[in-house]
Amino acid sequence: MGGEAKTLSEKVDVLAQDLVREVSVLNNKEDTLRSEQENAEKIVHSIEDLKQSVEERATAVKKSEEGAADLNKRAEELSKSLENFEKEYQGVLAGKSSGDEEKCLEDQLGEAKVAVGNAETELKQLKTKINHCERELKEKTHQLMSKREEAVAVQNELSARRKDVENAKSAMESLPYKEGQMEALQKDRASELELVQKLKDEIRNLSAQLSNLQFTYRDPVKNFDRSKVKGVVAKLIKVKDSSTMTALEVTAGGKLFNVVVDTESTGKQILQNGDLRRRVTIVPLNKIQSHTVHPRVQQAAVRLVGKENAELALSLVCYDEELKTAMEYVFGSTFVCKSTDAAKEVAFSREIRTPSVTLEGDIFQPSGLLTGGSRTGGGYLLRQLHELAEAESNLLLHQRRLSEIEAKITELLPVHKKFLDLKKQLELKLYDLSLFQGRAEQNEHHKLGEVVKKIELELEEAKFEAKEKETLYNECVSTVSKLEKSIKEHDNNREGRLKNLEKQIKATKAQMKSASKDLKGHENERERLIMEQEAVVKEHASLESQLDSLRTQISRLNLEIEEQKAKVASTRNNHDQAQTELDSIRQKMMERDSQISSILKEQQKLQHKLGETKLERKKLENEVKRMEMEQKDCSMKVDRLIEKHAWIASEKQLFGRSGTDYDFMSRDPIKAREELEILQAEQSGLEKRVNKKVMAMFEKAEDEYNDLMSKKNIIENDKSKIKKVIEELDEKKKETLKVTWVKVNKDFGSIFSTLLPGTMAKLEPPEGCSFLDGLEVRVAFGSVWKQSLSELSGGQRSLLALSLILALLLFKPAPLYILDEVDAALDLSHTQNIGRMIKAHFPHSQFIVVSLKEGMFNNANVLFRTKFVDGVSTVQRTVAAKQNK
Repeated sequence: MGGEAKTLSEKVDVLAQDLVREVSVLNNKEDTLRSEQENAEKIVHSIEDLKQSVEERATAVKKSEEGAADLNKRAEELSKSLENFEKEYQGVLAGKSSGDEEKCLEDQLGEAKVAVGNAETELKQLKTKINHCERELKEKTHQLMSKREEAVAVQNELSARRKDVENAKSAMESLPYKEGQMEALQKDRASELELVQKLKDEIRNLSAQLSNLQFTYRDPVKNFDRSKVKGVVAKLIKVKDSSTMTALEVTAGGKLFNVVVDTESTGKQILQNGDLRRRVTIVPLNKIQSHTVHPRVQQAAVRLVGKENAELALSLVCYDEELKTAMEYVFGSTFVCKSTDAAKEVAFSREIRTPSVTLEGDIFQPSGLLTGGSRTGGGYLLRQLHELAEAESNLLLHQRRLSEIEAKITELLPVHKKFLDLKKQLELKLYDLSLFQGRAEQNEHHKLGEVVKKIELELEEAKFEAKEKETLYNECVSTVSKLEKSIKEHDNNREGRLKNLEKQIKATKAQMKSASKDLKGHENERERLIMEQEAVVKEHASLESQLDSLRTQISRLNLEIEEQKAKVASTRNNHDQAQTELDSIRQKMMERDSQISSILKEQQKLQHKLGETKLERKKLENEVKRMEMEQKDCSMKVDRLIEKHAWIASEKQLFGRSGTDYDFMSRDPIKAREELEILQAEQSGLEKRVNKKVMAMFEKAEDEYNDLMSKKNIIENDKSKIKKVIEELDEKKKETLKVTWVKVNKDFGSIFSTLLPGTMAKLEPPEGCSFLDGLEVRVAFGSVWKQSLSELSGGQRSLLALSLILALLLFKPAPLYILDEVDAALDLSHTQNIGRMIKAHFPHSQFIVVSLKEGMFNNANVLFRTKFVDGVSTVQRTVAAKQNK
């Protein structure tokens, strides 16, 4: 109870401290919240004041700008007036009627008189031209009237030809055919042909990959009904969901390759007389016994893991109703589950105990057998069958479209032919019409008509120009009279106008100076207001950001305070509960204290006696310990003396014997101590004359020497090991180079002799050197070795280079090589030799060879030919005969 009370008390103290701490934290956060709220209110008031200040300054700036604009406008008007007055003043000084004129009045009068003379001359010329045009027009009109009958005949012929062109156009438009329709259909037919060929190739490839699903047999009896043989199970189903293909393939296993027939007699006939090329398992529909999961078990599985997590494999495939027993035999006894957990529950549940397969292909047997792990490309067979079915359906669709297009083309051919004929006729008639129009335009009536039109146009232009020139002549005469009058008036009023203009210029300059001064003051005031406005706007933005941060802080503090209040309430409840438990324990302890007090009195008496006994025992133990310590000290002194003085060990057997120097009974210890002190004094006197550090220095030097010698030995050992490793690597390098040389040399000679029969080639070191110094290529024709490779032809050097490259590659063969027209410079026999060499020397590698020569084709396992079909590049794949077998 005391321990429990202590624990509760400590718990109460801890909870009390926690409560005080949490309350303190809560008070601090509330104080902080109040402080932040007060700051936020102050900032809001400041923002309102700043907004009002910004509006006031904006109004002031606007007023200042308006005033400045008025002053600016006023200054511009004064400047313009001053410029006009000065211009007018200069014009009056120069003898002009106004400042805008460039010339004086006398010059203007001279020019006006010249203009009057020119206008009068031009007017006379135009009148002469008008009279001439009128006479010529009258003459040409008379000639044109005499040629009118000929023009009418030409016009009738032209109309007839135009009518023929219109008839041809209407005949073309009446045909049920639009231009380009046949070309579009032919283009569609070419694209559909390409798609059909592509789908056929895809179906051929998929069929080749699914060759083990092809069930071929010979009719066992004459007039055998092939509808009795339904086919392979894998081809008789259609998967509803592609994600379940792996699970369904694992569920069916080898049963996918079983052949379904109607009766056992049919199966027996096929096995005996069907000439089957491989072993098959036949499933007769009338004898096969299916094992379907009971509906009760299916309902239990649905209740256990849900309908979507466990489905019967049979429900995931589509099939014909007559094949139901065979499909139940293959798929009817297994569940397909979405997850491993669901499969485990279905397989091992007492109520279900049915094999289950996950979507990844893991199998759970009720007997406890689990099968799973890596299943790369699971469901590949069913997926290929699905792709084959899609390709076949697409092929049927495109073949149907192709047939429709070809039917349309056949239907449009006569119309298209007729359209082309009409189009040709129309082009001929249009050409004929253009030629006739050209001839009609060259006859005399047409030329006279053009001349008459030209003369009429010139006559109208001349009359219009004559009218304009007459108006201009009248204006020039009026201008001359006005200028003569202005010259007289200008001479009379010149002095008075100059004085008035000088006064106006002086007054305008004074007004401009005053306006410029006012404008400058407005500009300074406007700049000051704008700067104050910008400062207030910046301060407003800063306060807005502070207000946002304070509001965020306040919302965060509110949340923290709510959390802290909940925490304080929880801590207070815990503290009250612990305090209640502590009070009950203390009450119980007070009841026990009265019982304990009586026991304590008896205990005190016994403890008093026990204390006296312990005291006596303690004294004895201390005496024993003191003696043990003295013994230990003496032993340590003895050990130190023995260690310090080596002679003790040799003389130890004489210690304590009478008649020896070590007869301790006959010696007085006091006198011996006095002698020791005297000897120690002599020693201390000698220490002043002898260097005691010499021995330490000698020992240090000796240690350093030993350390250096040890390091030297280590370095020498490492050096010898490194030399040994280098020598071993050199030997390995030489051996590897020699092995490589021998292998490459052998293959080089073999390949070259295959490519060029009757020749030899080798790699050998130069005379007087080893293979490490380099290798030379030597070639022999028959038994004669060539002195230099320059004696070889271009084709022979190509074969030599190809042989060396392939020999190097043969040392460490790659799985795949690509040769691009390596036989371009070679004749046919050498090309055939290259093909034979590849087959002989590279049996474990694949070659992709690009070639244009027949000799290389004969050695290929698979040949891809490119050619044009209907203007489209196509690729044809051919497999060698041996490969088919």
